[in-house]
Amino acid sequence: MSAQTTPPARTVEDGAFLTLHYRLAGPEGDIINTFDGLPSTLTLGAGELSPAMERRLVGMREGERATWEIPSGEAFGDKNPEMRQWVARRLLDELGDPQEAYTLGDVVQFPTPDGASSYAGTVLQVREDGAVLFDFNHPLAGHPVTFEVQLIGVL
Repeated sequence: MSAQTTPPARTVEDGAFLTLHYRLAGPEGDIINTFDGLPSTLTLGAGELSPAMERRLVGMREGERATWEIPSGEAFGDKNPEMRQWVARRLLDELGDPQEAYTLGDVVQFPTPDGASSYAGTVLQVREDGAVLFDFNHPLAGHPVTFEVQLIGVL
């Protein structure tokens, strides 16, 4: 009779395809939490997570669970005041719905110049002439974050 051996758990390396549950929280609480639903799948190095979060995953083994407290500014950079910009109402009308009413805290998607992707801005202020002040910083820029992971599989 031969003994069956269990193959060793795979380890996360750059470029690995991962299945995992994760939670990302800032000072105001959870931003993303997949633990109560379906796990996420992503490719390490494809830009789906910040480099600071990806570095922490490298070397993890399937089945492991870990939580990291990432210091202010490391996960999503520091707040950059130049990322706060006024956008004229006529440009907003061209890019979206001319009937849209923007309010404080709204998150608005903008197309990149090549149209291949998009980026988001958060409404900070609306002037009487309809121009809108957007903050294009990541919402967690300049804040400490908690990053919790349960690694399900590595391919």
